[in-house]
Amino acid sequence: MRRDSRLSGVLHVLLHMAEQPAPVTSEALARAMGTNPVVIRRIKAGLRDRGYVRSGKGHGGGWTIACDLATVTLRDVYEALGRPELLAMGNRTEAPGCLVEQAVNAALGEAFDEAEALLLRRFGEVALGALSADFHTRLAERGGSLALETNHAA
Repeated sequence: MRRDSRLSGVLHVLLHMAEQPAPVTSEALARAMGTNPVVIRRIKAGLRDRGYVRSGKGHGGGWTIACDLATVTLRDVYEALGRPELLAMGNRTEAPGCLVEQAVNAALGEAFDEAEALLLRRFGEVALGALSADFHTRLAERGGSLALETNHAA
């Protein structure tokens, strides 16, 4: 089963964008994510609508961060992406006639709901600023250069 990695990819790109002094084009972001610029523009539309990023056209245009990373959470970004499915598992049949399968669905449904609520609550507790701080800590521990680390997303 294929996993939906849009949230991870968008968070990766947002944090790289936050390190860039100038706008980053959809083409450069697409290269960094291994996708098409149209996909980047489609994904960024929800983020732009929420005021997390802005885009400029023409020479020198591109995407920039338009928010305070300390106030935007993983849940905010997840919701801006249109709330993609969190769990890859599901019921075999949604409206079974079999009483055994109904019992299975009830138990799994309750567990899935609890897991999703826990995950969304945790997403709401983690701000992008915390991810940025973690990145900077890791960079300092490695003794790396910010220019070298952000080079693949620019």
